[in-house]
Amino acid sequence: MQRYRPEFTARATVRQLLAHQAGVVALDAPAPTELFYDWDGMCRRLAAQPPVWEPGTAHGESALFYGHLVGELVRRIDGRSVGSFLRDEICEPLGLDFAIGLSPFDQRRAVELTGLDEDFRGPVAGEPELYRRAISNPAGARDAAVVNSARWRAAEIPAINGHGTARGIAGFYAALLDGTALTPTLLAEATSVQASGIDQVFGEPNAFGLGFGIDENGFGMGGLGGSYGGASRDGYAIALVTGSVGSFDRATRVENAVRSCLGLAPLVD
Repeated sequence: MQRYRPEFTARATVRQLLAHQAGVVALDAPAPTELFYDWDGMCRRLAAQPPVWEPGTAHGESALFYGHLVGELVRRIDGRSVGSFLRDEICEPLGLDFAIGLSPFDQRRAVELTGLDEDFRGPVAGEPELYRRAISNPAGARDAAVVNSARWRAAEIPAINGHGTARGIAGFYAALLDGTALTPTLLAEATSVQASGIDQVFGEPNAFGLGFGIDENGFGMGGLGGSYGGASRDGYAIALVTGSVGSFDRATRVENAVRSCLGLAPLVD
């Protein structure tokens, strides 16, 4: 990691960073919502932030910051922002309706996200204190007035403000499965388990590959409020996006309906 970012305090490898093992999951000092819109300022804060654990000794999802941590590597190596790289190298060539940082035209297509009320933001029994720290500073990621604003939609906040259609997200995972987006060798490496056990942020067992969540069914990643995209080892890609926040139960029901049509056994929670 220091090869590309010598100022980075956490002595993590790139592989550890990709597998959520770097420990940079929360900011110690209070940060304003404005920091979300300041790419360089956010990256400086993250570089100076001591890790919560020694890199490589544990794992936990960097819920707000993963996109900056990885995106700054993309920028330093390639020169483009992660949103521009995604558009130029993946989404436009493959015809995928997905973007990080919406144009004025695409902002007119975005729906208002609903359900971000006090009940949704309230604490959950058994939720680790680290989770509260990891998702609430800077404030705003679960505030409807922030996430439905034109400024938020135009910004590149890659961990939490990708916008797209279910077809676009599923199309990305289909392109992974058929070898269009990555070579089979690289995909196998990216979707092999790099870290597993109790997630220090979410307090539940899970497993990560290099950027993907991994389970017995396949690989993918969920988003705030129940949206999900992934690929099954049974050979299909699937996505659910929602304008109304909730749990991932809806995505599971949709996937089980698909599996039923394919003659496959349902997923078991």
